[in-house]
Amino acid sequence: MVDLAYVIAGSEATGGAGLQVDLKTFQELGVYGVGTVTCIVSFDPKAGWGHRFVPVAPDVIADQIEAATAAHDLDVVKIGMLGTPDTIEVVAAGLRSQSWRHVVLDPVLICKGQEPGAALDTDTALREQILPLATVVTPNLFEARTLAGMESIDSVDDLIEAARRIHDLGPSHVIAKGGVELPGDDAVDVLFDGTEVTVLRAPKVGQERVSGAGCTLAAAVTAELAKGAPVESAVEFAKEFVTAGIAGRIGAHTPFDTVWQGAYVDALA
Repeated sequence: MVDLAYVIAGSEATGGAGLQVDLKTFQELGVYGVGTVTCIVSFDPKAGWGHRFVPVAPDVIADQIEAATAAHDLDVVKIGMLGTPDTIEVVAAGLRSQSWRHVVLDPVLICKGQEPGAALDTDTALREQILPLATVVTPNLFEARTLAGMESIDSVDDLIEAARRIHDLGPSHVIAKGGVELPGDDAVDVLFDGTEVTVLRAPKVGQERVSGAGCTLAAAVTAELAKGAPVESAVEFAKEFVTAGIAGRIGAHTPFDTVWQGAYVDALA
């Protein structure tokens, strides 16, 4: 029997983030991926690789959710970029229409390419409608700071405090990610389940952010949960998987590198 995982996220045309990364990660980890597209993001090479953002109409998103959940028995889902309050509303309705074993939320708060007011409305809707439904939420340093209402996160203790505050908003588990931006030689992530704090460390691979790292980590957690792993084990494996992917990064004509999801499997070969 093949395990299935569902993703509701944006499409990113270079292949370095979004739905493309999620489905590649699922495939590498032996999980059959099903996807719903919420928006289309294409970097603009003529304008400093800035974001061009096009939302998918809410009724089209609803149609995709209906088709995916009717065709397959899906009970583990990853939520990526949603992008607008209307999108969040239709996705929240879709999530509430059935029971889920796990909902993994990668909380893309600021959708680049939007006006600041629209971005704030999106952040508020995500916090109110999607976050409380999550089994696992995976904020990066900026997202953790924003969700926790903290002016800065400069230490592991700060990261732990942010995870505790975010947990109070409703998700069962919080993975607050320090990444390359938290001071120190290690990339530190904190997992908080409401009781226990687990600090996960790996040596930093360079000092620059790599596109797709957050998507890959959340997708790897989703895939492992789909296969029946407990949250703690899924998170520990995902940390190893994404660290290998960062080390095996792929360069392009863009000003940033991207994670290679096949690096972990390549290293085992």
